[in-house]
Amino acid sequence: MTTDTHITPPAEPVVVAPERRAGRANLSQLIELRWLAVGGQLATVLVVHAALGIVLPWAEMLSLLGILVAFNLFSLWRNRLSQPVSQLELCIALLVDVGVLTGQLYLAGGSDNPFIYLYLLQVAVASVLLRPAYLWAVVLSALSGFVALMQWHRPLALDPQMPTLLSPNYLGGLLLCFLLNVGLLSVFIVRINRNLRQRDAELAELQQRAAEEVHIVRMGLLASGAAHELGTPLATLSVILGDWAHMAPFAGEPELREEIEEMQRQILRCKAIVTGILMSAGEMRGEAPRLTSLQAFIDGLAQGWRQAHPSVELMLRRDGELPELEIISDSALQQVIGNLLDNAAEAAPGAPLTLVASRPDEDTLSLAVLDDGPGFAPERLEHFGEPYQSSKGQPGRGMGLFLSVNVARTLGGRLQARNREEGGAAVTLTLPLASLLPRQSAPDASRS
Repeated sequence: MTTDTHITPPAEPVVVAPERRAGRANLSQLIELRWLAVGGQLATVLVVHAALGIVLPWAEMLSLLGILVAFNLFSLWRNRLSQPVSQLELCIALLVDVGVLTGQLYLAGGSDNPFIYLYLLQVAVASVLLRPAYLWAVVLSALSGFVALMQWHRPLALDPQMPTLLSPNYLGGLLLCFLLNVGLLSVFIVRINRNLRQRDAELAELQQRAAEEVHIVRMGLLASGAAHELGTPLATLSVILGDWAHMAPFAGEPELREEIEEMQRQILRCKAIVTGILMSAGEMRGEAPRLTSLQAFIDGLAQGWRQAHPSVELMLRRDGELPELEIISDSALQQVIGNLLDNAAEAAPGAPLTLVASRPDEDTLSLAVLDDGPGFAPERLEHFGEPYQSSKGQPGRGMGLFLSVNVARTLGGRLQARNREEGGAAVTLTLPLASLLPRQSAPDASRS
């Protein structure tokens, strides 16, 4: 008899969204502060009664503490539920705290009570936890409670020989001080939170860029290794095809000779691609960078792509006059434009393409590829330039635009996509002209 043993795999850890995790953590902080408030209020009442001999309305004050304890127990139960804690719930919790504090101060002297500035603690906590719309609700409730307590409250049963009424000037100064504290706390804490959120967003973007650069380095290593490996078989195929071209059986057949010549051209193209990969990887450092003019560089881009794709019509259009500049013939930039043209040709098979060169301002070059295809889907535009976001539906595709975006970013430019109103798509590469100019050698200090 055999017994099948089924091993249950361990449960995967539950991933909690950052916003949901933050809401729960914030509610937990409020619960802890509320327990401290309950303990502090109870201790204060005992000290005032026992040490200072001031008579307080025990029943009412303990009832308010009971309400606070009951609400805190309810908050503990609420925090265990699976639903995320919303900003509205946090706002309601703080409004309850403000209301209970107002009630305790009403029973213990109102604005004459030195603990009235505990309102500032509620405002400070709300400034950290709540968005501005909810923050204003807490601020207004605290101000309303402060002003109301200046008019309506139960006076403390102090020594009869001591005056219990404060002058209007003192009360006005007290209110002005409270308003200044509330305003400064709200403004500066909100600004600090905004700065922290902006910093976190910038750090997340830098981390994303670093991850993309590591990915690109790995791809570059793979491409360089593949280029090395492809050199030998391409050279062997070139020799074999050269021998076939001189053999009598092939030399006497015009169709076979044309096919052999076409294969030789394709092999030469593969060799050129391999050479470009090695140059981009920095493995031909002995060769000086090739200089050319901006006009010739753009003409060469269009002409080279036309030769590689004779069946596709490519129109080159210049919007405005381009400057007569000497630039570096950047192979990475050539590959970016070639990749954009390849994608456009696949999106609109059989339709003509347009490469538009323009100069938006004196220091910027713009190269746009226009097609008459179906355009980009909204989700593709939203994730434009992200790796493995391909419309071809094949695994491992979608790296061309990802690499193009990163090349543009390296050169200090940007790559943008949009759908044209007249139909089709437009992908525009915008670069600073300074990134294409040859670097001038530093002047000799001895000549100065």
